[in-house]
Amino acid sequence: MIDAIRDFFNTYLMGSWTSIIDIGLVSIVIYWLFILIRGTRAVRIVIGLSILYLVYLAAVFFGLELLRTLMESAALAGLFAIVVVFQPELRRALEQIGRIGSVNRFFVSSEVASAERVAREISRAARILAGSRHGALIALERETGLQDLAAESGVPIHADLRAELLVTIFYRGTALHDGAVIVSGERITAAGVLLPMSQTVLDSERYGTRHRAAIGISEQTDAVVVVVSEESGSISVVVRGRIERNLTEDQLRRRLFNLIRPQAPRRAIGFLRRSVDGRWQLHPDEPSDEAEPIDPEARVVARH
Repeated sequence: MIDAIRDFFNTYLMGSWTSIIDIGLVSIVIYWLFILIRGTRAVRIVIGLSILYLVYLAAVFFGLELLRTLMESAALAGLFAIVVVFQPELRRALEQIGRIGSVNRFFVSSEVASAERVAREISRAARILAGSRHGALIALERETGLQDLAAESGVPIHADLRAELLVTIFYRGTALHDGAVIVSGERITAAGVLLPMSQTVLDSERYGTRHRAAIGISEQTDAVVVVVSEESGSISVVVRGRIERNLTEDQLRRRLFNLIRPQAPRRAIGFLRRSVDGRWQLHPDEPSDEAEPIDPEARVVARH
């Protein structure tokens, strides 16, 4: 054992600069493996294997040939057992390596991928809730924070956004199904939140409580609100006081993605463009984002 340690130092530490890089890469791999198994049951298995290896080194050092031979024979079968025991960890490691080496990472930013996941989970939950006629009210936080509303009247959740969790929260009869769910990024921050009602005079027969609350919060903030009607099972999205109704799961997913995905910064100053008659005129780069007051009768954009 001492000779092996001496050979290691002579071979690697006294070699060229590539030996230092080699040791550094191996250290990174070992550290990554420890991060991978941290908090899992594999930690105890690694400790057990380390103890067995120390026993094997002791058998070699003290010349216990029978014990050494037994452990070497068991090690051959242990290689196959390790693959079975560490199957979840190995699968997760390969998935992480695949995500690192994925070509999509060069073209799709993490923010865009996050927006896709949020839109997919919420649209799937809306479809399930609409099919079972369970009402829902989901507010997606954008630039304007909604945490003050969540702290005043909501129940903190702080959980990963999953469609199954949303369906469970809005299941009829649960304590939180009447309020709204606040979504910030890929996290459900609070449930059972009371949203402010719209100050505009609305037709009470046309708009239920959830729709009026969705319009109210969208008038005061830039939040995107998804509403599932308990009476009709229709899915709606509310942005800046305007309602788009009768959306399918795929339509809702695309609409949410377009609304919450990161946008390129807009130029505040228009550019000069030559008109047909040869004169130079100012043309804005993009239409203004300022939303004008909406007529209550023109709020609804129905999808067929």
